[in-house]
Amino acid sequence: MNIRRTMYGILLLVIAAGTVPAQVKKQLTAEQIFSGKTPQFTAPLPRITGWDDDATYIEMKKKEGDERPVPYLIDARTGEDKGRAQEVNLDEFKDVLGEGITPSRPSDASKDRSVVIYAKDNDLYLFTPASKTLTRLTNDAAEEKNPTLSPSAEFVAFTRDNDLYSVDLKTGKETRYTTDGSDLVYSGWASWVYYEEILGRRSRYQAFWWAPDSRRLAFFRFDDSPVPMFPIYNSEGQHGFLERTRYPKAGDPNPYVRVGVVPVTGGTIAWASFDEKADQYFGPPYWMPDGKTFLVQWMNRGQDNLKIYAMNPTTGRTVEIYDEKQSSWIDWYEDMPFLSMKGGFLLNSDKDGWNHLYYHGNDGKLIARLTSGPWRVRSVEVVDEDNGIVYFTASREASTRTDLYSVRLDGSDLKRLTFGDYTHRVQVAPKGSYFITTYSNVSTPPRMTLCDKSGAVVRELGDSKTKELDEYALATTELIRIPTEDGYQLPALVTLPLNLDPSKKYPVLISIYGGPNAGTVSDGWRMSMNSQWMAMEGLIQVSVDHRGSGHFGKEGVALMHRNLGKWEMHDYIEAVKWLLQKPYVDKNKICITGGSYGGYVTAMALTYGSDYFTHGISSSPVIDWKLYDSHYTERYMDTPAENPEGYAFGSAVTHADKYKGLLRIVHGTMDDNVHMQNTIQLIDALENLNRHFEFMLYPGERHGWGPPKSNHSRSETARFIYTHLLEKPFPEELYRNARMGR
Repeated sequence: MNIRRTMYGILLLVIAAGTVPAQVKKQLTAEQIFSGKTPQFTAPLPRITGWDDDATYIEMKKKEGDERPVPYLIDARTGEDKGRAQEVNLDEFKDVLGEGITPSRPSDASKDRSVVIYAKDNDLYLFTPASKTLTRLTNDAAEEKNPTLSPSAEFVAFTRDNDLYSVDLKTGKETRYTTDGSDLVYSGWASWVYYEEILGRRSRYQAFWWAPDSRRLAFFRFDDSPVPMFPIYNSEGQHGFLERTRYPKAGDPNPYVRVGVVPVTGGTIAWASFDEKADQYFGPPYWMPDGKTFLVQWMNRGQDNLKIYAMNPTTGRTVEIYDEKQSSWIDWYEDMPFLSMKGGFLLNSDKDGWNHLYYHGNDGKLIARLTSGPWRVRSVEVVDEDNGIVYFTASREASTRTDLYSVRLDGSDLKRLTFGDYTHRVQVAPKGSYFITTYSNVSTPPRMTLCDKSGAVVRELGDSKTKELDEYALATTELIRIPTEDGYQLPALVTLPLNLDPSKKYPVLISIYGGPNAGTVSDGWRMSMNSQWMAMEGLIQVSVDHRGSGHFGKEGVALMHRNLGKWEMHDYIEAVKWLLQKPYVDKNKICITGGSYGGYVTAMALTYGSDYFTHGISSSPVIDWKLYDSHYTERYMDTPAENPEGYAFGSAVTHADKYKGLLRIVHGTMDDNVHMQNTIQLIDALENLNRHFEFMLYPGERHGWGPPKSNHSRSETARFIYTHLLEKPFPEELYRNARMGR
């Protein structure tokens, strides 16, 4: 497929399709779409959950006699079913576990599920399936948080009242490692900005890490005393109450952080030799495979100098082994594959303008650069140390696609292993002998294939396409490139109205995110019933990524340094200019919508870009970067004191006097990430200017919301589109009980 096909080409296809007799294709009905009873346009593919060994994968199947899908061992080359995999089905122990425990949702479990940890009524319990015994581990009023088994499954570590503990599962002995936990000091529990921006929400605030040999625990200790408190109001009850969060905004003091390692048996904590009160950050840490060295990522406040230190877990002594500087900023290494036999580790760095792989020794010295060129490595899948081969995914053929490649540890013999113009999602065998790929593109539903390590197809495992897909008239999505005046080709997805009449004018809905290195346009299958309905109703639907979205490497992303708002708006305006060249686009109905960073871009579009955008729905938006957190904001903008011009331009309030059209702002009242303070300040500016806008708040909701508020939000978004873009009566009854298929 030619991804550079223009929308004129798409239009020709639509017109040509119109010459086919209408009765050839069935039409979807509103009843089908809104009841969730649409035809099965795609069928499930085999449910493959992983690999048992290098030649055997695990597939969930329900065979005769099975009450539910269970794991079976499948010979990769032949497809032979080798019988059920060993499995501990925790649901079988419901009667043993009793009330208050959901068997299938343990707090943690060993890989073979021979040791299982449950939380009940703020206490921890050990369950041993083999003996069907449930043993209480803790008995106190406080909650044990983030219970995590040691690799040996002999201990479980957790935090309680912001101190770090463990329990020996054999003896039941509890060991307390720290004693200074308080409302401001936490050991093993992350300060908010670390949870949100560095360790990630998947950490659930956990800030401790077991050594591979289970002999030690490493942890971060946070002191939030210098961090300003931000109040979040909860309106529940008669009087409501305040939720107080230590939240550092741009330019504010950050928490003090110490890095410690303690023996599992307790005793003296070895503190890393850093000045805890220095203006610095610590990134995701890693244990070396032998458990004798703890690697600590360090970064300066400006986030343009990253160092890796090797810490002696006994003495706390640190030795710098890696030093990287960039003129813009550096991202944390969120994955650091180790080579246990050959020694060393791999880094996926964008220091030359594109993400590429570098092989470093245990001492941090560069051994070999493995990849290079104007394309980006996505992730390392497997390292086959026996043969010296790294299997990794990358966007080498096109920025919108992902393929699997192999390269030798000396940087030679780079090979593409996947095939065709598809986006591939792969599952690689432990040593790389085989891989399973689930692949698709915008015009091809997902298929699944098993290949050997050379990329040769061994067996076809499944094709999700059904005959119904060819029987119905469906709107198709095309991947195109939109040119800018300075030579960028912006990737975009366009879904035109079904049965488009080129003599008519159609409204446009542009859905974006827009953050740095956070592109959303990819060449993969998507079939949304909501999108199909809107295409039937006459809406042009567009997604587009700008030059800083990652498609053009760090070179493109780095243009956003100290300039948030500038290049996003430049390129989205270029996209609108390009759209307006099409005779069927209604210039008076150009709507943009997005949430979080996308909400920010939407607010900028209806202020700074209001000559081009006529409508917008801005959800949970940052409005002024001075109001967002220190780590994220300063990575791109530096501090407000260092970059006052950038902060001024990047604020939607600065451009509020340009506002026209119609903006709807949506926010949760208890958003702890992007505070509703942002929305309130824009509302204040627009009211002072006597401008009309719409505002929808969701009481008690955070940064996004689920049912029942999400049902209301979806309906109100559709109502906005019908009222202002489609100019049709809103089908309220359809949306009230909608169960749209996806």
